[in-house]
Amino acid sequence: MTNIEKYNEVFKSIFGVEDDALNDSFTFEKIESWDSMAHLSLISALEDAFEVMFETEDILHFGGYGNGKKILSKYGVSF
Repeated sequence: MTNIEKYNEVFKSIFGVEDDALNDSFTFEKIESWDSMAHLSLISALEDAFEVMFETEDILHFGGYGNGKKILSKYGVSF
């Protein structure tokens, strides 16, 4: 499985969406189900999937699908 496939699977699992919903517009401001519990679940699942440990600042700024890819790139994950 590629990194983008793993990334998408995490989002689909947490938010119950399909691949076509995942784009740079998929942000916490626009997704009603993206509450604090979903955010923590997302962070935890991504840490497990990519074997990383996010810094607190990255967790706080992980507010969208596109931004998340940028943050993961800081940890050596390429898309």
